[in-house]
Amino acid sequence: MPALFNNEAEYQKQKQIRRIIHIPKRELIEGKKYFLGLDSGSTTTKVVLINEDKEIVFNHYAPNNGNPLKTLQDGLDKLNEHIADKNIEVDYSAVTGYGEDLLQAAYGIDIGMVETIAHFQAAKEIDPTVSFILDIGGQDMKAAYISDGIISNIEINEACSSGCGSFIENFANSMEYPVAEFGNLACSSKKPSDLGTRCTVFMNSRVKQSLRDGAEVGDISAGLAYSVIKNCLFKVLKIKDIADLGGHIVVQGGTFRNEAVFRAMEVLTQSVVSSSDVPELMGAYGAAINALEHYFTHNVTSTFRGLKNPLNEANLKSKNIICKACTNHCIVTKFDFDNGRHHYSGNKCEKVFSSKGQDMEKGHNFVEFKRHLLFNRKIEISKPRMRMGIPRALGVFANYPFWHTLFSRCGIEVILSDISTNNLYESGLGSVMSDNICFPAKLMHGHIANLAGKNVDRIFYPFVTFEEGLIKDADNSFNCPIITGYSEVISSAINPVDRYHIPFDSPSINFHNDKLLEAACTKYLVELGIEVELIKIAIDAAKAEYSKYKNELQTKANEVFESAKLANRPIVMLSMRPYHIDELVHQKASDIISELGCDVITEDVSGYDNTDGIKDAIIVSQWAYPNRMFKSANFVAESNYDKLFFVQLNSFGCGPDGFIIDEMQDILKRAGKPYTLIKIDEITSTGSLRLRLRSMVESAKLRKTVASTKQAFVNTASFLKKDADKTILIPYLSEFYSPFAEKAFELLGYNFETLPEPDRESSELGLKYANNEICYPATIIIGDFIKALQSGKYDLDNIVVGMTQTGGQCRATNYIALIKKAMISAGFKDIPVISLATGDGTINDQPGFDFNYKKITKTALIALLYVDVIAKMYYSAAPREVVKGEAAKLKNKYIQEGKDLIAKKKIKPFINLLKIAVEEFNEIVYYSEDRPLVGVVGEIYVKYNSYAHYHVVDKLIEADIEPVVPPLQDFIMQYFVNANERANHHIYEKSKVQEFVSSQLYKLTTYFIKKFDKIYKNFKFYRPSHSILEEAKGASELIGLHNQFGEGWLIAGEIAGFAKSGVHSVVSFQPFGCIANHIISKGIESKIKRRYPHMNLLYLDFESGSSEVNIDNRLHFIIQHAKESVEAKEKNEKKMKKM
Repeated sequence: MPALFNNEAEYQKQKQIRRIIHIPKRELIEGKKYFLGLDSGSTTTKVVLINEDKEIVFNHYAPNNGNPLKTLQDGLDKLNEHIADKNIEVDYSAVTGYGEDLLQAAYGIDIGMVETIAHFQAAKEIDPTVSFILDIGGQDMKAAYISDGIISNIEINEACSSGCGSFIENFANSMEYPVAEFGNLACSSKKPSDLGTRCTVFMNSRVKQSLRDGAEVGDISAGLAYSVIKNCLFKVLKIKDIADLGGHIVVQGGTFRNEAVFRAMEVLTQSVVSSSDVPELMGAYGAAINALEHYFTHNVTSTFRGLKNPLNEANLKSKNIICKACTNHCIVTKFDFDNGRHHYSGNKCEKVFSSKGQDMEKGHNFVEFKRHLLFNRKIEISKPRMRMGIPRALGVFANYPFWHTLFSRCGIEVILSDISTNNLYESGLGSVMSDNICFPAKLMHGHIANLAGKNVDRIFYPFVTFEEGLIKDADNSFNCPIITGYSEVISSAINPVDRYHIPFDSPSINFHNDKLLEAACTKYLVELGIEVELIKIAIDAAKAEYSKYKNELQTKANEVFESAKLANRPIVMLSMRPYHIDELVHQKASDIISELGCDVITEDVSGYDNTDGIKDAIIVSQWAYPNRMFKSANFVAESNYDKLFFVQLNSFGCGPDGFIIDEMQDILKRAGKPYTLIKIDEITSTGSLRLRLRSMVESAKLRKTVASTKQAFVNTASFLKKDADKTILIPYLSEFYSPFAEKAFELLGYNFETLPEPDRESSELGLKYANNEICYPATIIIGDFIKALQSGKYDLDNIVVGMTQTGGQCRATNYIALIKKAMISAGFKDIPVISLATGDGTINDQPGFDFNYKKITKTALIALLYVDVIAKMYYSAAPREVVKGEAAKLKNKYIQEGKDLIAKKKIKPFINLLKIAVEEFNEIVYYSEDRPLVGVVGEIYVKYNSYAHYHVVDKLIEADIEPVVPPLQDFIMQYFVNANERANHHIYEKSKVQEFVSSQLYKLTTYFIKKFDKIYKNFKFYRPSHSILEEAKGASELIGLHNQFGEGWLIAGEIAGFAKSGVHSVVSFQPFGCIANHIISKGIESKIKRRYPHMNLLYLDFESGSSEVNIDNRLHFIIQHAKESVEAKEKNEKKMKKM
């Protein structure tokens, strides 16, 4: 990373030219009018008193220490001391910040205002034409985009401390440096440490690693300064083009007193950055200005308690109250003050206990209606056949009317789990398998435990792959893997049958196909002993009730919308997934919006009429819930009602939202409409949530009602027939497979070129041009493409970008869209992007590209089987070679020779070439004691790409471990199992033609597999492989074979195969936050360990900011375990020989 300053001279020069605006200061003079501004922040309280000329006459800054009232009173006492015997009074006052309501009640402050408006007010004093404001406080970050003198968009981050002042302060303290000195050291650093943008917990490891690599304290400090600004600009704000900030950037907040942070902002934006000489006071200063303007505009009298009337313990009383208005049972503290005002704290909403008074009419909250309509249903059953427990979680929020009616009509009593509470959530935490999975999924564990205490006979959560297709132009209607497959996690982690003696049912369901839906329901209910005739009646009734429910929702939502328009009331479209209306997940978001005077509608207003809804979007519309959200975004974008605003709820850890968020934002941006994102999880603060929503509402009030010019939709160029001669760039996967892919694809008649192996620059560019929450492989691949296009190596008029595409439930289906968006952001919209997929897997506009896979099938198969054997021999030989490096030489030699054969369109010589390779590999290895074995499984890209998995496989070899890496052919061979499983589980309809073709292709493939395996048997360290059918059988003991997202059931099958082959140490490579692996890998860990108790599993999560030190430390333990297992085996064998 570049030094903040190249030398002392540059540092001194920059200090002189830095744009620091001095806020005028004056002495207190009698006879003037004075205005008080307060900023009660998360960690500090700021007090500013200005005169009628906006000159500061007094200021105070102090930490809250958990008591904002005392901190403010201390400041006012110092103001009194400063006034001395002068006749000075406060003519009007305003307060902002987290403590706004409390201070307003206690001191009778005249105006309460939202922080973003206060900071905007102050920023205009620094630069009247300000275009962007960044305020970094102790524990939060706020950014505001300004257009035509009005806030056009705001972003607030309270969840991640790595973009806040306390982040640097904590590291300074841990390294035993005062914060100011720590910041000064950064300015003299010549080699700032590249620490990424991870959170504090992970950053600790990066700092330790940098220190081990010889970094000095100044290098760490400079790296942290960069990290804070990078986090704000690229991770939180997701800025891809600095020009979006405009030419007038103003920074505020105490963090910008740190010269290194200020300089990092200048370096990273390459812009002139303005600030005041008191950046930490700007919120209070803006509040004071607001008080001044309000006073002279409205000719009002102040209610401020006065400087001579201090607040002390005698002036206030407090008591605790348990609110029983909902299941949260908030412990509310009521403060009564001697001015007759009161304040409530601890309440998640203000339905019962409000500190705001009754001056604002509440809006209609459609979410309450939806919850009531969804779950308030009862069918009396005199003698129920059984009690069926259904968890009030995840997909149940979408389909409950159907299931309730179906079971009830079959004489089965439905028992719902209780409404979500913190206690219910905490009751299931012990069985949650993945910390970074979304909160709604974690909550499922508590609901299962809750049902276990309700005397139910069975628990039901279906495996729903497809939801009903309700949007005409959508590409598909999948559920995300978490919704679909979470029953697998429950079966593994909780195991209700063993733990509670309650059967747990999860039949596979397809709501998109009536025939398959009826078949699946019938099969399941027959197994429960229900008569077929009754089942048919029940299914018809269930479908009718489900349809009625959706119609009622849409009708009511439209009524609310039209009523609000007639009354000219503000409306908020709260776009979310069905389970976001869960009382605990929802975090009172709709209540807060309605309390702010807005009517709340949801995506139901437009979601059930089967019309087009995915317009002008760079997205593969593969998931049902997000598709409805896209439709709601278009609904707002196309509406002429200027008081309709869009808010999206997002759960932390939601995989699909990593790129859906960007597309939603673009839809609204093109229409000139504001977009607000609310992130919620189990620790969301209602105070910060209210701040975010209130900022949105207050900013909306300031917006000018003008006809906005809609921006044109921009996409990458389509691949036309005229593009056939262009070079198609494809991403690098592996040193083994990528060389062959390039040559095999060229047999299609096109020119292909594989990109080089990725590096750190790939990751950095991927993070810059793509949403930082997309999966790790996508980040690297996008970075690879952008790096290539920016390299100057290629004639951009003759280049095409190519990417494989799965067409399934995994995010990989949308890599095409992500690549396109990144290329547009980087200025490469004229370059076509093509999908390298077969049949239904292709979801892309490429009329000129003919992917005739039949031309390359046999060649690709032969090449794949050949290189799979080369890879196996290399992994066995490398830790056993007599001369180091010989195995790598042979590997490279035979990869090149195989590549040459494909180029010559020769496949028969592969057999003889492999025979020679086996002989040569045998010559470089020696018979030795057993080498410890470590199996490697995981997501396909991370598993085979050395850079992506931080060279873990190479590190195993260096430790004299034989890595057992499954061949790529297994991933391909899944197809032959998957098609039958999908049909057997009523996910897809069975096709006899497809079944016949598949069987013939399977025979041909297995013939060649056996042929290559016969040659491989001559290798000294031959390791038998399991057939795909054997792996499927092993997997079926751990997971359902209808789990076909990501790597599907293959990871489980490979682990089972390892266990049966004597490999008892296994590493699973996963992209951080991979939604599929939450289910198919980490999610079934408990079941794996029950089935194979001697199996030692290590799950390694990888992302661009992963700490190599952490990876190495964790890897050390599995290496030790593998070595100890060999030692134990040898001792046992010696013991047996003696006997």
